Amino acid sequence: MGRRELVLLTDHSSTEGSRDTLVTAVRTVTGRAPVLLDARHFMTGGGGRIGADGAGGLCLEAAGRSVAADTVVVYEIPPHRRRDFASCQRLLRACGARSLGTDPQSWRAATEKDITVACFTRDRVAHMPTVALSRPSPRAAAEAFDRLGGDVWARPCVGMGGDDVFHVTDHAQLAAATRHYEQEGADWLIARDARNFTPDGRRHQYRVVVLDGRVVRVVEHVQADPDAPCNESRGAVSTLLADAELPDGLADLAIRAAASLKLPLAGVDLAAESGGVVFEVNVHPAFGHGALEQVAVPYVVAHLGW
Repeated sequence: MGRRELVLLTDHSSTEGSRDTLVTAVRTVTGRAPVLLDARHFMTGGGGRIGADGAGGLCLEAAGRSVAADTVVVYEIPPHRRRDFASCQRLLRACGARSLGTDPQSWRAATEKDITVACFTRDRVAHMPTVALSRPSPRAAAEAFDRLGGDVWARPCVGMGGDDVFHVTDHAQLAAATRHYEQEGADWLIARDARNFTPDGRRHQYRVVVLDGRVVRVVEHVQADPDAPCNESRGAVSTLLADAELPDGLADLAIRAAASLKLPLAGVDLAAESGGVVFEVNVHPAFGHGALEQVAVPYVVAHLGW
């Protein structure tokens, strides 16, 4: 039996940049580079093949290439492509791949925010009151808006990077959001504003990365525009914090949120205001300054069981 490789399986059309960080992490941990394969080959209609090799490993075939592997690190799969990737996850699990990315149900629970809310409600994970909407009539949308107090955040059930997210404080804005999601053909949610402001009126929240039930990274996001999402892509400023700087109770809340969705790795967005609440959970949190040592290397090590 020849040498089995560690495969890094990502969507090569993504420009997020996590792949490069993971390549460095694999080199750091194992002393050699991973084999890079494009996850799109293994999505619905992609033509890639996965099978067990009969000796405790597996073989991945794509684009005329065949790779013998035992460990498959999966990352950087965009939210809108994850349903197409689910059959690959099931095959990886069936073939015994060492991987933390083979559970399509946990991915779906985090990716589709209406399911996230249902899981949080079931497990009593604190979050803002939320109403899921699917092609609502103007009246139904208005009734939900009023029921939540007339100050809400609207977001698509499946999205990323703060795209198509709106702060809605009156019925005209609500009507515009309703039209937008209808034109996009998207289901959406509205959640009561958490009033997560700094003393000088800026929005702020935390990104807490949880790996195997422990906090490995804490970042604070501060947004000068109170009507814009707290995403770096929308102008928020990120500051890396020590774990001890996280307000009391938020580490435990982040761990419980990850556990509710059954994610071994999770980037949990949450705020201390309103009693401490979770906004969303990210399957593949983007890497930033310091994340190689804090997240990427431990993530690779977790695959190998070292």
